[in-house]
Amino acid sequence: MGVSGFQVPQVLGVETSSNFLLTCRYQYQVNLGSGINIGSRLHLKLAFSFLLSEVLGSGIAVMFVVKSSFAPNPSNQYFSGNEDTGIIRNTANFHPSIWGDHFISNPPSDMMNRAYSLEQVEDLKKEVRRMLVVDANEFLNKKLSLIDLLQRLGVAYHFEGEMEKALEQIYNASDYGFDDDDNYNLYTVALQFRLLRQQGYNVPCDVFNRFKSSDGKFKEDLINDVRGLLCLYEATHLRVHGEDILDEALDFTTTRLKYVFVTDDLKPHHPLATQVMHALRQPLHKVFPARVEARRYISVYQEDNTKNEYVLKLAKLDFNLLQSIYLQELSQLSIWWKELGIAQKLPYARDRMVECYFLMLGLYFEPHYALARKIVTKTSALLTIVDDTYDAYGNLQELQLFTDAIESWDLGSIDQLPEYMKVLYSALLYVYSETEEELKKEGRSYRVNYAKEVMKAQVRSYLKEAKWFNKGYIPTFEEYMQNASKSSAVTMVILNSLLGMGDVVTKEVLDWVMNERNKLLNASSLITRLMDDMVTNKAEQERGHVCSAIECYIKQYGVSEQEVHDEFSRRVVDAWKDINEECLKPTDVPMPVLLRCVNLTRIVDTIYKDKDSFTLAHEVLKEPITSLLFDPILMSY
Repeated sequence: MGVSGFQVPQVLGVETSSNFLLTCRYQYQVNLGSGINIGSRLHLKLAFSFLLSEVLGSGIAVMFVVKSSFAPNPSNQYFSGNEDTGIIRNTANFHPSIWGDHFISNPPSDMMNRAYSLEQVEDLKKEVRRMLVVDANEFLNKKLSLIDLLQRLGVAYHFEGEMEKALEQIYNASDYGFDDDDNYNLYTVALQFRLLRQQGYNVPCDVFNRFKSSDGKFKEDLINDVRGLLCLYEATHLRVHGEDILDEALDFTTTRLKYVFVTDDLKPHHPLATQVMHALRQPLHKVFPARVEARRYISVYQEDNTKNEYVLKLAKLDFNLLQSIYLQELSQLSIWWKELGIAQKLPYARDRMVECYFLMLGLYFEPHYALARKIVTKTSALLTIVDDTYDAYGNLQELQLFTDAIESWDLGSIDQLPEYMKVLYSALLYVYSETEEELKKEGRSYRVNYAKEVMKAQVRSYLKEAKWFNKGYIPTFEEYMQNASKSSAVTMVILNSLLGMGDVVTKEVLDWVMNERNKLLNASSLITRLMDDMVTNKAEQERGHVCSAIECYIKQYGVSEQEVHDEFSRRVVDAWKDINEECLKPTDVPMPVLLRCVNLTRIVDTIYKDKDSFTLAHEVLKEPITSLLFDPILMSY
């Protein structure tokens, strides 16, 4: 005797002491022996408690208690039917988007004020350009300070030509412009070194020997020069391998700045105290995003008694103008994302389109990169869904089918996929086709072929990790990291970030990105993978996840978790040195291309510093996104 077609009621909010937990999101089918078929449409988290209630013909007694984790959507065609019969889903329960339809409901509208601000910006740019070209020629330290100020306030992109010319002149001067005059203080030397290194000029680090005493150590009286110490601290983050003096300088300045900060030498309200505290946590070379940093520094600089009113006003107007541009872009992207409907159809994945856009502003914030931002935001939002499909939802058979479909890149392959994967696959093909059509107008559609190949490599790396997890296999650390060079998605994001850029991106540049021996991208991938694993390992292993670099390293070398963290931190430091080295002239590709790679690493360094800020966006990213996109800077005319 059996029971067939019994519908499990949806009892919401019931607590139970379950014997086991089953997580799934589609039609679930339970087979309890011959003739017993209990089916229920589940878009829920189910807690099954098997209790003796009545004896069925098969001798099995069953009672179901159902607890909802999010509301079902019976009208959604992709979450109905019996397709997932018997499949247990290992879901992660990511929090939903915290933004709703905000960017659709509140598009920017003050076009008249924007036009007026643009006119003001152009007038101020003329005055600042005059200062940069004429006034600054009188004194080197004045020129350096002005360049530094423009960069910190986020308006340097208006004066790239003038700044490049000025720094090139300094580099070509005798001794790279470093004066032996005793008045050439630590602040000026360190600032000059950092600005030249940022621009790709390989100036020697032995210039700092002048600040050492006869015992080979940095002079202790430098502790009285907090401004100079801070500038030297910032300069050390541009170091490359073999520059021991800069390693020493980093230790020296970090220790002394921490000492000064915790004593009463710097009052809490003093501008330098704020800068020291901020720099110790996030040095300039690793700051993300540039616009949030610009806003922060505007608030610091406006309290400076020696501030330049022209530059300050330009920075404020420019920030507000760009904010209105970003809101317009994000409004259009939000409409696209909602019409695509993928977040609603696939709620197991992270809905992070707004956060993707915010991160991509870290790649390039300048207005002329609008098309590039749009393309990489779309592909990154979809990649997040793909990642979660492999990582936290699909079973191995489904993932193999999806990988095969991506490899074929043919809409005809969609028939072999389960219903929910059809949604994702069709969305991917549509977005790449749309991008191809857009780039065709400028004769650049060939770039999309590279993007497709990178996506194929990406899903292959995801599938390999899924197979490892399915088998309970822990690879060697080297094997894990070899696959991580792809699964980290660094190559994919960089490639996609170049699709919408201008003539600076050539076939040779794209071939450079695709080169598996690319030292810069390999260093960025290492930083991404190790920093990610260090902050996400515990949570991911608790919910069931492929082994991380930490497990691989512990198994292979028999060390403690703390020792692993210390080793990984050292490797991250060395990888940054690789990145700095690859950005010194002469370079393999143009500096704007290299800057995208550096900026992506800056993003990673920030979002994985303490926790997985992207996944836990509601805890970490809400504040900086609000600061950048919601709140304009008040102007005093």
